Amino acid sequence: MSTLNSISDVRTMLGTQQYIASDEIATAMFLADRLGKPLLAEGPAGVGKTELAKSWAAATGRELIRLQCYEGLDETKALYEWEYAKQLLYTQLLREKLSDLLGDASTLREAADRLAGEEDVFFSERFLLPRPLLKALQSERPVVLLIDEIDRADAEFEAFLLEVLSDFQVSVPELGTIKATHRPTVLLTSNNTRELSEALKRRCLYIHIDYPDLENELRVVQLKVPGLAPRLAREAVELVQRLRGMDLKKHPSVSETLDWARALLELNSKQLDKATLDTTLNVLLKFESDIQRARRALQSGDRPNRPDRGDRPDRGDRGDRPRGGYRGGEWNN
Repeated sequence: MSTLNSISDVRTMLGTQQYIASDEIATAMFLADRLGKPLLAEGPAGVGKTELAKSWAAATGRELIRLQCYEGLDETKALYEWEYAKQLLYTQLLREKLSDLLGDASTLREAADRLAGEEDVFFSERFLLPRPLLKALQSERPVVLLIDEIDRADAEFEAFLLEVLSDFQVSVPELGTIKATHRPTVLLTSNNTRELSEALKRRCLYIHIDYPDLENELRVVQLKVPGLAPRLAREAVELVQRLRGMDLKKHPSVSETLDWARALLELNSKQLDKATLDTTLNVLLKFESDIQRARRALQSGDRPNRPDRGDRPDRGDRGDRPRGGYRGGEWNN
């Protein structure tokens, strides 16, 4: 039975793991828990979908069982497989017993029939190697099952998952139907690289997790990288937000924003000057064409706003204006 009484409980529990949950995320997790349904989280890579499952497992004290999806994934890797080496070892050890069992058989057919009568010995749970899906269903305690990047798997694997997502059970030909001992909390993530089937979506609650706005991303940075100066943290997040508005092959994710913030902290940076940006932009952007495009865009944004030598204000007009930093798309030199 669910122990959650309100959406605020969800937000509080995730907060203990330093996960800042929006109202939409907290509501989706609350309903998934109360209704006992899987939750499908779609959105760009690196916005916290996988981290949501990790944080929820830690917050609830449950084991996290993760199935990483990829092209060609099949049930033998996701559900179970037989330990053939162990079966062969047992066969060798039991050779004498097999000889006694088959020794007085008058025909091959009779020997085969006798052996078939004992095949359950070798196709039992003793020789079954559970993979993530079966492990989650057979667990003696409730667990969190993360099916990560389901959009990378084939459509056939999606169809295979339907029984698990709707009835929380699987069918093993040699053993029959195995039902969940405790219904797991199931989270599926998708980077939306392909359209998922309606049948899969129908079995799940749905939430789209997008890049956070400036203030929420700044909260994440301040929470995860508390040593970074507040002004520098805001400058960094403002620049990341601007980069996401550019036509790039890959926009910086929240996880890359955090990597950059930690890099700035390790470099003991005081402000975002051009030298710092030139040497650390590769932490945010992972394609050379994106790096060059971003540099050109930032430089072109600098030129119209740079005053000529004769137009510079007097010292008395400068006040406390920062010198050499990045502000709102302009370089202040």
